Amino acid sequence: MKLSTKIILGMVAGVLVGALFNLLSAAGGFWTELSAWLVNSVFDVVGSIFVASLKLLVVPLVFVSLVCGSSAMGVNTRMGAMAVKTLGLYLVTTALAVTLALTFANLIDPGLGVDLAGTADFEPSAAPSVKEVLINIFPTNPVQAMAEGNMLQIIVFSILMGVAVIHSGEPGRRALELFQSFNEVIMTMVTFLMHLAPYGVFCLLAKLFSELGIGAILDLAKYFGTVVLVLLVHGIGVYSLLLKGLTGLNPVTFFKNVRPAMLFGFSTASSNATIPVTLNVVEKRIGVDNSIASFTVPLGATINMDGTSIMQGVATVFIAQAYGIDISLGGYLAVIATATLASIGTAGVPGVGLITLSMVLQQVGLPVEGIALIIGVDRLLDMIRTAVNITGDSMVSSVVGKSENRLDEAVFNEVSDRDTYEAEKQAG
Repeated sequence: MKLSTKIILGMVAGVLVGALFNLLSAAGGFWTELSAWLVNSVFDVVGSIFVASLKLLVVPLVFVSLVCGSSAMGVNTRMGAMAVKTLGLYLVTTALAVTLALTFANLIDPGLGVDLAGTADFEPSAAPSVKEVLINIFPTNPVQAMAEGNMLQIIVFSILMGVAVIHSGEPGRRALELFQSFNEVIMTMVTFLMHLAPYGVFCLLAKLFSELGIGAILDLAKYFGTVVLVLLVHGIGVYSLLLKGLTGLNPVTFFKNVRPAMLFGFSTASSNATIPVTLNVVEKRIGVDNSIASFTVPLGATINMDGTSIMQGVATVFIAQAYGIDISLGGYLAVIATATLASIGTAGVPGVGLITLSMVLQQVGLPVEGIALIIGVDRLLDMIRTAVNITGDSMVSSVVGKSENRLDEAVFNEVSDRDTYEAEKQAG
């Protein structure tokens, strides 16, 4: 059976089993105890180990892969241009995302008739200043940066290491061979995890839906539906238009190729945890050269927040309508600017979605405690918007790779649902 088919079956089975256990937990007696034991002692354990295993590979994979990639471009003056194009595309797609969200939210009016302000209670975390963000991009201790998973600092150190390697003559060549060999070993570990994915996905979703009552979604159905609608329009429509317009590549083929990464992103709700799979997919299924993908994918997982920006745009309108506060055109423009810039300014900060949302609300004078109104369904929406974020990372990687003549269209057009890396190993 194809890997992506197995993952989809695992997702469906997890949702059904989780929903069943949610009903059993209310039955009382033996069934409640049984469901609680299975959820906490089996599903939670297996799911947590699966996510931990993915995160285990993130730092070594990003470091080694980016050293190899920057070594390949270290003597190439296009590195600066590639970085500018990548950052520019991420900012443009984020701005488009929040603009779409505000437009659809004002057409649908998800917050009209909602009167939950009296129950709102939320304390936002402090967002870092611009000065702190700029200083913290550069590591003082690379080992500490890797231990803490600070992706921007890891990216900076890896690029510097890669450029130094290519300028070190014979010692650099030997070091590069070591990094390239290490990179192949880590990608093999990624392949192992991809084949275990259906079981990890099943346990993650079974635990989630055993705890998520359907009532939470029904209470906020209009808000939930608006966010999902905009995510679909942006993730399918906008990305397809950008991909076709900027590269000429077939969007249908692109979505078929990137599907495994989207499924992983949906299941884990973490762009960082999905980096190993996204990088594997972008290189082996889309055909983007490692020198491009090793930079665009980790950077995208850190700062590209199209899905989060969509949530922020819809949530801003929803909270304003729930409190009966009118936002002017200037306020909406401020929302677009703040959400776009905050995607970089709060990169790598835990709970970044709610932090940036609190910044957006404060910018337009809305009560920050209104965030409490949407927390009930945010976990499920987080899964969907993570899949959109990962799709955006892959699309930008494709555009940059194509513009730099570092995308193999033969690989891109070789649509296969099997893990291409494993197929190449067996063929070799």
